[in-house]
Amino acid sequence: MKVDVFSLKKQYEKIKDELRDPIAKVLSSGGFILGEDVSLFEKEFSAYCGAKYGIGVNSGTDALFLACLACGIGKGDEVITPTYTYIATTFGISIAGAKPVFVDTEEKTYGIDTSKIEKAITDKTKAILLVHLYGHPADMDAIIRIAKKHKLKVIEDCAQAHGALYNNKKVGSFGDAACFSFYPTKNLGAFGDGGMVMTGSEEIKEKMFLLRDYGRKGRYENIIKGYNSRLDTLQAAILRVKLKHLDEWNEKRREHAVLYTRLFKEAGIDIVLPCEAGYAKHVYHQYVIRVKNRKKVLEKLSNKGINALIHYPIPVHLQECYKELSYKKGDFPVAEKCCEEVFSLPLYPELTEEEIKYVVSAVKEAL
Repeated sequence: MKVDVFSLKKQYEKIKDELRDPIAKVLSSGGFILGEDVSLFEKEFSAYCGAKYGIGVNSGTDALFLACLACGIGKGDEVITPTYTYIATTFGISIAGAKPVFVDTEEKTYGIDTSKIEKAITDKTKAILLVHLYGHPADMDAIIRIAKKHKLKVIEDCAQAHGALYNNKKVGSFGDAACFSFYPTKNLGAFGDGGMVMTGSEEIKEKMFLLRDYGRKGRYENIIKGYNSRLDTLQAAILRVKLKHLDEWNEKRREHAVLYTRLFKEAGIDIVLPCEAGYAKHVYHQYVIRVKNRKKVLEKLSNKGINALIHYPIPVHLQECYKELSYKKGDFPVAEKCCEEVFSLPLYPELTEEEIKYVVSAVKEAL
């Protein structure tokens, strides 16, 4: 049996008839840049997340760095962020001209360790940029409490957590700004790159509209030095269709995760399984397990036709591109341990029970 870690083709086959008319409408309209579907999707997705405003941009990375700029973050500022994340999180800070200051990981949920945030705060700290990693919400109450105490901005990286809940409230509605990616493999993915910034601030919203579109107020009146970072109308039309299915797809992910966990426990396999904190509703962008002998296990799974991936093998503080920050191995031991042990099993809505059972059996044999 061959089991892929994700399958975009299977999803497309299920919704292709729904996509036909919206795509044709955009193609016949000629309104490919900031067309009607962009503003409609901005309203629909921000309402879904419980945020006041949504501003579509051309990628999740742009969402991060433009949100930093819109929050007034720039050269000379520091932003606290987890080292255990995809590097785009940190690039958002760096592209804005600020310095990332790393904090270790909470080992069970893989979110930023909130008990270590205050030690990282200096008089240059401007914000906390947290990550809802793998679809599990970070501990927002603790983060917001620290941010208010020290008068810091809060930016959510929600790229892996579309529809996840923190105390029954959707992520993306807590921070001064929240950033989403619509990369094709996300829980809500486009047919190319795309992103969005959520905010409840009128000021941040207005800055975002300027920043994403050359800083212009009118067609040829440019108020600030902006960027070309606009969500394509075609992608917005596709995402509007997919948004109608997001809750259903997330529930299927959760069902698959429950099955994986039950089967692993019944098999008595000695691995670290995903957890779900009492405050959280996990949407399982990835089903991540941890083993000591990862290389051997992955090789054996590959031999059985199972495509598993490592998210992520190198913590950001040890990436060569950040060597100027002078971090070293051992600075963030939990994150480093996770990076040495984690890998993601196949998980997507269309996965079958038979495939899940095959994967669990293969993992048991590989250990």
